[in-house]
Amino acid sequence: MANNGKLIIISAPSGTGKSTIIGRIIDDPDLRLEFSISATTRSPREGEIDGVHYHFLTVEQFKEAIANDGLVEYEEVYPGRFYGTLKSEIARIQEKGNNAILDIDVKGGVNVKKMYGDNAQSIFILPPSIEALRERLISRATDPIEAINQRVDKAAYELTFKDQYDKQVVNDDLDKAVEETRQLILDFIK
Repeated sequence: MANNGKLIIISAPSGTGKSTIIGRIIDDPDLRLEFSISATTRSPREGEIDGVHYHFLTVEQFKEAIANDGLVEYEEVYPGRFYGTLKSEIARIQEKGNNAILDIDVKGGVNVKKMYGDNAQSIFILPPSIEALRERLISRATDPIEAINQRVDKAAYELTFKDQYDKQVVNDDLDKAVEETRQLILDFIK
């Protein structure tokens, strides 16, 4: 079967609205998007299903996939706790003629783009400013100020990768950012 689907990489600092944007475009029939299910070595949480929420692998299985070049990107988040994207997952989506959408960290996004070249489009979602991001995270009221400061510092670092992405979308108005992202993908897959 021909791999006629493309790869859409979306990355952004935490709190920028990336997941919300993906959620608003994922079911658009014109885009033929299918979310790439990540692999992880963490245990399933209550209600999580293997192959639906994650591909749950043992540390040994994950290391075997690394050794056999079976991942497009991965990260050891904590010792023995891996997350990554299986090449077989992207192939499964593309062989159906769908476009795989990846929601991955900025370094992973840069690496996947290099691997897939012109068959992939990388989009970086930006906050209007670091200060706006800080205010968003504070208004969520889900994290203590120390955690917010850490996330903002990490975001400032992640923003240094934005120029390595094909396209950038500033999320200062969610509806506009959703439409801009949708249009970028539509132009790319046509």
